Amino acid sequence: MKRIEKRSGTAFRVAKGQYLTVIDPEGGQVSDLVCYSADDVGEVLSNGRTFDYEETIRLGKGNRLWSNRSHPMLTIVEDSCECHDFLLTPCSEATFEHFYPDKPVHRGCFGNLAEALQPYGIGEDAIPTAFNVFMNVETEGGTVAVKPPLSKAGDRIVLRAEMDLIVGLTACSAYASNGGSFKPIDYQVGADHDDR
Repeated sequence: MKRIEKRSGTAFRVAKGQYLTVIDPEGGQVSDLVCYSADDVGEVLSNGRTFDYEETIRLGKGNRLWSNRSHPMLTIVEDSCECHDFLLTPCSEATFEHFYPDKPVHRGCFGNLAEALQPYGIGEDAIPTAFNVFMNVETEGGTVAVKPPLSKAGDRIVLRAEMDLIVGLTACSAYASNGGSFKPIDYQVGADHDDR
């Protein structure tokens, strides 16, 4: 098990068939997830393709996350929280300036992802809308409202890689996304998982 400290991020490889487990160890913490084909980083996670092919914006166990080239990248095989977002972009310095003008500016998940992905030759403009694990976004009436996460301590999501991937993962930095506090995120990559 590895830990992403609060308001930070990392990137790593996941081989086809391996399982990525993302855990909220303390509860109430969001994790932004992006991924790219390890064979060609021009193939990237796409929320639009995913919504189209899965025919839902409420993604959970059994759903696949698709690439901009219409290939499945990840399959959700376990999901104890059942509340995630795939609408909103990673928070950034501009996000903090826009929504939190009275608070210190932070580079956010976007800056953390940019730094973590740079060694893989992935630039800022290639960072897509993230799959925001454990993020609670309400869309009733056509408005978008960020609410505190519903995840409890120990909640997790397990995703199976459908191709060789480069994955970026964060412990989110935005106040509203995390209910006003910041906590770590745990993750592991392995050949199998225990389906609870």
